[in-house]
Amino acid sequence: MSKHSFSTATAATTADAAAATFAATAARFAVPARFAVVAAVVLTAAGCGATDAGGGTVPEGWGTLKTSSVTVAHPPGFVPQGEKERSRHNAAAATLTEGGEDIGMITVQLDFTDADSAEEAAIGAEAAVALGSTLGEQSAIEVAGPDGPAEARRTEFAFTEKGKRVEGVIVAGLDSAKQTYAVRVDARKGGLGDGDLTKILRSITVT
Repeated sequence: MSKHSFSTATAATTADAAAATFAATAARFAVPARFAVVAAVVLTAAGCGATDAGGGTVPEGWGTLKTSSVTVAHPPGFVPQGEKERSRHNAAAATLTEGGEDIGMITVQLDFTDADSAEEAAIGAEAAVALGSTLGEQSAIEVAGPDGPAEARRTEFAFTEKGKRVEGVIVAGLDSAKQTYAVRVDARKGGLGDGDLTKILRSITVT
């Protein structure tokens, strides 16, 4: 994947902000902060070329995380975090808990870096992915936008920590005001129900 020009200062700022956010995630998942960055948005491989992430459909019985420019649905097992609970870098977040331990998380970040395209927004989000993680190629997808399908980028990554596999996906792009956004879903392998990842990604709506 060609990483188009992304200034050192911008990348450093993005990485610092993301590291703080993912450090908070690490505490919730009981993994080191250097690995928490991979706890960031969901499972399955993406093909090359543009693919349709969906039309902003919210499955029956699911909840939603709503921000000023992005809405994403979450399975009923996820519990939204209040403003005092979530990282200051997250505009919205929800966690999935099993046996008293967090095993999944969905977050939305807004205006986290300067970018002129969905690809640059994705590069900014990728800047925080930890060394040693398996980082996939960007793939072009579409999310529901204010005037129809909107361009976005999807990047996958994974790592193993303490014998447990964590798999993630980042969906990043620009809203109608040309501000960056990133939707992140992370889960321990097997933590999400069959088809839940697809439904989450298909629910993303950008305004």
